Amino acid sequence: RIDWSKVNAMHMDEYVGLPEGSAQSFGTYLNSHIFSHKTFKSVHYIRGFLEDTQAECARYTEILQQYPVDVVCLGIGENGHIAFNDPWVAEFEDKKAVKVVQLDEMCRNQQVNDGCFQTIDDVPTHAITLTIPSLLAAKYLFCVVPAATKADAVKNTVYGPISENCPASIMRTHGAAILYCDADSGKYLVKE
Repeated sequence: RIDWSKVNAMHMDEYVGLPEGSAQSFGTYLNSHIFSHKTFKSVHYIRGFLEDTQAECARYTEILQQYPVDVVCLGIGENGHIAFNDPWVAEFEDKKAVKVVQLDEMCRNQQVNDGCFQTIDDVPTHAITLTIPSLLAAKYLFCVVPAATKADAVKNTVYGPISENCPASIMRTHGAAILYCDADSGKYLVKE
């Protein structure tokens, strides 16, 4: 019943330095699995293949200002990251809407473990990401987290302190955030 022709679609993060159209690109994945299956009003990709990443951050910041976000669909990384806000670059009060970040080793290893890349040397070291304030500005957050490899991150998100050491924990401050886990990722959650 959704009229997709009224929806402006965006994505949250993209590797820096992959060739345009690369199979590992999040934009390529989203186009293949979602954006090419419906007629959207507009689709806006983060172009991590461009050399001038700061200009791309500025362009995407303007898009976010033009189209305020209603819904964010996200996951949680093994290190508790949301988008590519790894613990050591996450800022709950970030002044930027979009920024270039260096990816930590745990995040890069996750990309290998998920089968996106053959070796850690193949994984880009940097990415463009929406910042935490940009994600939290959405009216609704729908967080879907499968797999046992995410169980510790889910436990820290739900039970740990709200801290940049587990960036996903900030979702507990959002009035309309819903976390969906499978039996593996949610194995440390207490049933109420």
